[in-house]
Amino acid sequence: MPDAGGGASAVAHIGLLGLGCNLPPRGQCGDRRAQLQAAVDALPAAGVAVLASSSTYDTDPVGEVLDQPAFLNACLRVQTELAPLQLLDAVKRVERELGRSGSDVRHGPRVIDIDVLLLGDIELRHERMALPHEQLLSRRFVLVPALELDFELRAPDGARLADALAALPLDEGVRWAGPPLQLPDRRAESPYRSSR
Repeated sequence: MPDAGGGASAVAHIGLLGLGCNLPPRGQCGDRRAQLQAAVDALPAAGVAVLASSSTYDTDPVGEVLDQPAFLNACLRVQTELAPLQLLDAVKRVERELGRSGSDVRHGPRVIDIDVLLLGDIELRHERMALPHEQLLSRRFVLVPALELDFELRAPDGARLADALAALPLDEGVRWAGPPLQLPDRRAESPYRSSR
């Protein structure tokens, strides 16, 4: 059995990450999509291969702070040999590199948020994280882009994400905002990049 904690894993796991952003980095102007793309671009150097991206979705704030700008969200299918706590440390490091401070208010505005939603069939309850993510089956802004990547996706206990989405009320606004984020190894091929 792979080490679900902090030790190294020799097994590559397919995982699901959730990305979100509703503010530019402090002192900078920029758009939310650019922040999500910067996260995608930074993940390979952190030991996380990005295999696919969902479309981006404009979403209403949920949770404890509702009076804030709308978020832009997406999900990524990834592959990594990192164990869960190593993966958590890696994505938190990417968040800091992209301008997120440790003093952000829970559910408040943020320049970037990267959540580890699933990592293979690993189930973990640790003071630092839970797998699957505690809110995986209860947030439309996670389920809609996750199901775009794989409509048959299931949690480790067999719960179908599509069934969880169907059971949720429609009070959480999730609107298509744009095409999938570009994968790091394909950005050079994009017709939208400058050819200088």
